[in-house]
Amino acid sequence: MARKKAKRVSDADLTGLKYLKRISSLLKRLRPVGCERDKAGNRDLFFDQYCGLMLLSMFNPIVTSLRGMQQTSQLKKVQRLLGCQRASLGSLSEAARVFDPELLREIAGELLQRAPQRADCDPRLKDFAQTLTAVDGSLLKKLPQITQACFATRNDRGFKLHAHFEILKGVPVKSAVTDASGQGPANEKNVLRSQLEPDRCYVIDRGYEQFSLFNAIVDVGSSYVCRIRNDRAFTADEVRELDEEARAAGVLEDAIGQLGSPKSRRIEHPQHRVRRVVIRAETHPKRGGRKRAAATHDVVLVTNLLDVPAEIIALIYRSRWMIELYFRFLKHVLGCRKLLSDCDNGIEIQTYCAIIACLLISLVTGRKPTLRTYEMLCYYFQGLADEEELLAHINRLPPHATTSV
Repeated sequence: MARKKAKRVSDADLTGLKYLKRISSLLKRLRPVGCERDKAGNRDLFFDQYCGLMLLSMFNPIVTSLRGMQQTSQLKKVQRLLGCQRASLGSLSEAARVFDPELLREIAGELLQRAPQRADCDPRLKDFAQTLTAVDGSLLKKLPQITQACFATRNDRGFKLHAHFEILKGVPVKSAVTDASGQGPANEKNVLRSQLEPDRCYVIDRGYEQFSLFNAIVDVGSSYVCRIRNDRAFTADEVRELDEEARAAGVLEDAIGQLGSPKSRRIEHPQHRVRRVVIRAETHPKRGGRKRAAATHDVVLVTNLLDVPAEIIALIYRSRWMIELYFRFLKHVLGCRKLLSDCDNGIEIQTYCAIIACLLISLVTGRKPTLRTYEMLCYYFQGLADEEELLAHINRLPPHATTSV
């Protein structure tokens, strides 16, 4: 079958470049990065220009590959905005290995400080003392890795993205890329342990169930809400009576005690009192496959938050689902389902650019990044929608607090 020829990118295909100017001052600090070994001053593509091209590719669906980024770099509009020359494929490929993604984390952190809180979040969460942070991982796949797995010619295990997502602001704040083996430093529990910060409440699923990790979270001055196996041993010292609000939220049990079997001596047990909250699982009808009853196991949560109402614990865990929506937005909307690099460093740069893109959508629109808003921005960037239509769409969305970049 003949290969479909990619559409050539022209100046007319790229509009809305003024939005990239909003962070040009932040990107300028990246200019010296990777120039240490360039004694002759021959470097043509700099880190800030590479990130600018990456962001343009995310906001313009016509740019879908490294070659598309190369074509974008030769457009006069882009060259004037980024101050770059035409980039070769070799320069773009090298950029993924020589530039440091940690500096993009700092830029994302500064943009996060300007991001407003979601207006649609439950008001009971707005007064929570710690920063609610959902943590999870997602596999990043691409066709060459599937081929390699079939023929077993390389020891390539693929990649996994580990992300931190602030629930109240509705935006990602941190990411790390490892291989997808799930072993050693790539284990999601070890990745989270290396990234712990104080004054956060980590909302995590069963993949992070580990007593030593719970202790580490408490030791740094943070808290956790984690789903665990239903059959995990728990010895209750205090069983709390449920009020009407807790029952209405689906809470079935609220107790404080010791987690883990006292007979087990091989593992580290929690060194603090643990609260066990059981909530009723929401059943959903099956959409396909064999017709059988859906699973109805209750959800068992553990936390070190002893004084927070049980219904708030249930609400915090239900908010964890937002990070799953972020992974879908990242891979299916911003284009990170297709990786532009095959090294950890390059993938991390791409994911941090995606985080910055999410923050830009939130800052420009004053709303939570959504698929519909992203599509409307792309229509505007391509000239299919004018500014009046874009503003009309934004004004129909639930508002955040006003902000500016």
